[in-house]
Amino acid sequence: MNTKLTIIVDNTSTGLFKGEWGLSVLVEYNDKKILVDAGASDLFLKNMQGLGIEVKDIDYGVLSHAHYDHANGIPAFFENNDKAGFYIRDSVDANCYGKRFIFKKYIGIPRDLLSNYRDRIIMVSGDYKIMDGVYLIPHKTKGLSDIGKRESMYRKTSAGWIPDDFSHEQSLVLETEKGLLIINSCSHGGAANIITEIRETFPEKHVYGLIGGFHLYNKSDEEIHLVGKKIRDTGIDYVCTGHCTEKHAYEILKEELGDRLEKMMVGLKKEF
Repeated sequence: MNTKLTIIVDNTSTGLFKGEWGLSVLVEYNDKKILVDAGASDLFLKNMQGLGIEVKDIDYGVLSHAHYDHANGIPAFFENNDKAGFYIRDSVDANCYGKRFIFKKYIGIPRDLLSNYRDRIIMVSGDYKIMDGVYLIPHKTKGLSDIGKRESMYRKTSAGWIPDDFSHEQSLVLETEKGLLIINSCSHGGAANIITEIRETFPEKHVYGLIGGFHLYNKSDEEIHLVGKKIRDTGIDYVCTGHCTEKHAYEILKEELGDRLEKMMVGLKKEF
């Protein structure tokens, strides 16, 4: 189970690699390459080129959730890779909005993504096995629409506006030599909730690490400390966060998690 991760896109740029408000992570698992999200633009292509990675060689794509800063690069991916399908929750649609006062702003996937690339998109439901040791796991925590309402995130349906319950969000779970490694790009459903979900899904396995953003850029110090405590209380060994966590929240999480926490940035490479 040779597992390597490279951060292709993140808010934090390094050296020659530019950043943006978005996330894209390359997973090399044994002899397969998996791209988790494609950022907010075609920047991932430029950063891949600088990192010496061939986009045409990627075997699988995974969309963590239906927001623009993770999905807008997917058309560019399809234009430069003719073999990989993108695994997406079957609840994904072009219907995600952020609310500010009485206004709602579209924050979802490219509106024509599902129709233009239907032959390249694989809709999945429930617990899904991509290959041996690699799984897609949906949220199983109840009441996540309360988080959607608090975050002013809504979905447009035929019955009207509903708070987002993040049923379109999924975790990529990898079996590694150290234990299970979770990748969930924004963790809208709650980082500690996600760890618990994976632990309950795989009760016989050790959950080693969580990688992703934690959507803390808009939270109070008190709320961030609480998130850090909840993550610490799960007993997880390793956490790597960036993107929507942002610098201030990272520094507070560091107080709670100490050496088990690492900062995400473009070009970061890890082996597990």
